[in-house]
Amino acid sequence: MHPTSSSASVEIACDESGFSGSNLLDPESPVITHASVDLDVPEAAELVAVLLSRFRRRGTTEYKSNLLLRPEQRPALEWFLTTLRGHAHVHVIDKTSYVAGRVIELLVDEPSYGDGTRLARDHGEDVARFRDRTDFLDAFLTMTRTKRLRLLDHAAIDRFFALLPADVPVLREVTRARVEGVLLRLIDDDRSIPPPLEPMVPAVADTVLFWSAGQRSVAVVHDEQSALTRGRMARLGAYLAEAVAPAPPPLLSLKQVDSRHDPRVQAADFLAGIARWLATDPTPVPALTELLDPYLPV
Repeated sequence: MHPTSSSASVEIACDESGFSGSNLLDPESPVITHASVDLDVPEAAELVAVLLSRFRRRGTTEYKSNLLLRPEQRPALEWFLTTLRGHAHVHVIDKTSYVAGRVIELLVDEPSYGDGTRLARDHGEDVARFRDRTDFLDAFLTMTRTKRLRLLDHAAIDRFFALLPADVPVLREVTRARVEGVLLRLIDDDRSIPPPLEPMVPAVADTVLFWSAGQRSVAVVHDEQSALTRGRMARLGAYLAEAVAPAPPPLLSLKQVDSRHDPRVQAADFLAGIARWLATDPTPVPALTELLDPYLPV
């Protein structure tokens, strides 16, 4: 699915499933799904009301996708995925590949707010060479968490270089001087560098780029998410506007809301949870996979 509207702007509502904070290598939660819908409030309220009537539960205003994933709710799940078609999108992040990509983007390339998005250089082949080196990736994560210490952790840097794969050509460009220079910039809060371990930032970027389609600007209503600070979103918006000029600036605004009070975000939450379940299910149901396919990037 791809947006076809020619209007000057569109408002979307977003939520995620699978975000586990700094534990990006958790084998129990390998992907993050970031879902978005372009429904208006009455449309979303009607959609959610139909689902809640099928659940027949009382006493709460928020329902999670696990209710839809129960076997007895299969008809409701199929109805939901069919009804949303043409009005939703899902961005999927493989967390391990994200971390491996950050090694290159942070320590080989010049970091930018395009990192981890479709605007970045494609590092897929290089990432595939070392994404399974979990000890090395864990060393990278440990070394890069500078906020608490506010100084270089030389033991963590030593461990990183001890585990640095020698058989990956792109990583031969990583030097200690480069690593220490980047880490010092992070410690000094160099705001030209995007947060290195926050996959929600590129998720928002790619979602906005999808809905913008080079033709319009996008206003985002998002479930409360600490990674999406006002400053980061301003810098992301400026980067995207420059990257796609003379097309309209992709990111018009971002407002965070309590998902319990916005049915559009609840609909996005349902879709994100369903997509994450289908993406990690060891025994996928082909009929459900086919229903989800139109919401995924080509």
